[in-house]
Amino acid sequence: MHTTKRFLAAGVAALALAAAVPSAADATPSRGVTATILWQHSAAGKDYVLREITVAPGGSTGWHFHDGTLYAVVEGGTLTHNESNCAVDGVFHTGDTILEPSGSGHVHIGRNLGTTPVVLEVLYVDPAGSPLSEDAPNPGCGFQ
Repeated sequence: MHTTKRFLAAGVAALALAAAVPSAADATPSRGVTATILWQHSAAGKDYVLREITVAPGGSTGWHFHDGTLYAVVEGGTLTHNESNCAVDGVFHTGDTILEPSGSGHVHIGRNLGTTPVVLEVLYVDPAGSPLSEDAPNPGCGFQ
């Protein structure tokens, strides 16, 4: 029941971040990120994956984008979210939601600039068989 509540909260919500796993020499790896899959299902050409992601103080997701749309809820901490022009496009606190649209035109990074872990409940709605995130190089920002 608790997992179902989390799934529904994430589906209604609108935030998402994923831990990027580097696959290219110029990709920026995540730092201080752990993730656990809580639930997954495939139907009608889509993969639905619910993950709990924790970003340690000083950690980041690395630069990345997603092939599908993500929805999530900040369960704890404060997440700073930057888009590829280096600008902060959101600072998200416990209870906040964010939507991350799909595609390589939406490269971003999530960073924990605080002193407590950031905990996210993230629902990925991806084309079947696609990875949870796609690595991207640092677009020239002075941070990772």
